[in-house]
Amino acid sequence: MTNDNLSVISLVSIGEHPTSRRPRRAEQDARAIELGIKLVGENLQTLHAGELPDDANQQTALRSYLGMGLAEMNLLEMPAQADAVLVIAEHLKQQNPDVILTGVRAESGESSGMLPYLLAEHLGMAMVTSIADILSVDEANQQAEVLQALPRGQRRKLIVDLPFVASVDMAAAMPRQSAFGPAMRGLLDTAVAGDFADEEASTWQTSNAKKRPKRLKIIKAKTAADRFKAATAKASGGGGKVVHGVEESAQAILDLLVEEGLV
Repeated sequence: MTNDNLSVISLVSIGEHPTSRRPRRAEQDARAIELGIKLVGENLQTLHAGELPDDANQQTALRSYLGMGLAEMNLLEMPAQADAVLVIAEHLKQQNPDVILTGVRAESGESSGMLPYLLAEHLGMAMVTSIADILSVDEANQQAEVLQALPRGQRRKLIVDLPFVASVDMAAAMPRQSAFGPAMRGLLDTAVAGDFADEEASTWQTSNAKKRPKRLKIIKAKTAADRFKAATAKASGGGGKVVHGVEESAQAILDLLVEEGLV
């Protein structure tokens, strides 16, 4: 399915592997590109906002999107303190796209998942969350039929008016592998973005995250004796033991609290 007259822009970011923390292409962003290629083929436009990374691994991760079959990527250079929403929104107003694809949330940075919502608000577009596919586009009536991913594997068809912003879920089609040669030969079309300072973020105070205590399993017990028994007894089949005496019971409770990381 290709729509030659349809303008589709996919926003991409530098991802981060959850275990090694090494830079990579973001899983959801790659799925968004795969969906965009399905819609418009090589006419898909890609956009990354940020500074061109000096780190070779980050550059390779960014270029890996080009290795999916794209000739070029638009790069909006902006300071780290700039408001990405305002920078991207200003650029998209000039491009006037029909469909804007993003991931649900970034794999690094603030990773709040608010970017597509704020973009839709600034651009006055409809926002569709967690889509798995765009089934069809009726350019005559300026409408698209999308497939939205719901919990527990459910799906829902929606009709949305063009233009719109859509966040692409992990339920979307797997992205193709990135070819290293085309990725390195692809063009990064760099433009200097406007200076939109993020005044709200400038007032934030950041600190290292603290390890949170684990939650105890909720026990539905009617009496204090039942709650005490549930707290001191091990799960069935887990090698539980019978506790006798007050001191032994208290020690069992203390051991449980230590095991759960509460003390």
